[in-house]
Amino acid sequence: MRRIYFLLMLVMMLWGFNVSAIKVLVSAVDPILLTAFRIFTAGIAVLIVLAFMGILRLPSKKEVWIIFYISIFNVIAHHSFMALGLLYTSGVNAGLIVGMGPLLTMVLSTLLLSKKVTYFKSFGFALGFVGVMITTLTGAGGMTAVSIGDVMVFISIAVQAFSFILISKLNPDLDPRLLTGYMMVIGSVFIFITSMFVESNPAQIFKLVDGKLILIFLFSALICTAFGHMVYNFAIKQVGPSESAIFINFNTFFALVGAALFLNESITISHIIGLVLIVCGVLIGTGAFEFLIKRRRRRARSA
Repeated sequence: MRRIYFLLMLVMMLWGFNVSAIKVLVSAVDPILLTAFRIFTAGIAVLIVLAFMGILRLPSKKEVWIIFYISIFNVIAHHSFMALGLLYTSGVNAGLIVGMGPLLTMVLSTLLLSKKVTYFKSFGFALGFVGVMITTLTGAGGMTAVSIGDVMVFISIAVQAFSFILISKLNPDLDPRLLTGYMMVIGSVFIFITSMFVESNPAQIFKLVDGKLILIFLFSALICTAFGHMVYNFAIKQVGPSESAIFINFNTFFALVGAALFLNESITISHIIGLVLIVCGVLIGTGAFEFLIKRRRRRARSA
């Protein structure tokens, strides 16, 4: 379990740094078009890795429908609504809404999986969200009024949370890593079609053929998206959607660290306070704190 939690923390760091990478890339290419090519590249990379691992196989007819169904929520709707929403809302608002992801996942797990959530875990989820809120509201822009962009970002997070539930209910014969590769490839095709209606010139993708930009693109696609989603979807199956989702709270902090390292932005005392609350929220929300208390009580009784 510790290994899974370590990998989840690594994925959160990569996803946080990926915000800075994408911010640089969208200055050259329209966001939805970039998303389509980034996810397609990641999907192909995942399938190649799985081929070397001996896991790659063609899905059955039933599995094709499962892959397509989950990709509608996890890839197509999530990434399309996120890309469009970010065009019409502030980074502060988006950060707060993304911070609701673990809470939404917890609620859906309770409703759809009949999963019991203890008071400790509920407090941990809420504490993590407060940490995200403090960290995000430190931004100079401040919280703005609700806009159509906020609604789109919320839909993006809601459908992603629902997809986590679907992944946790997968048939054991369908490896989550195999699901990741196939649904990325399928989803990226539909996102590309969406970009044809929303954005202008697909040829602008060739702007990435630049020494610096191509390296940033490969880091984003291969390391952050391919490796990150492959590990995260595997973790959902191992520890459950709620426990995996609580780590998403770290995204905001690592995004700020990445901005400081790569975009020369500053980190304030409020960011540090937010981090402390996020860490406490993760420890409580994953059940680690509760486990330590129970173990201490058992030792006290046996002494």
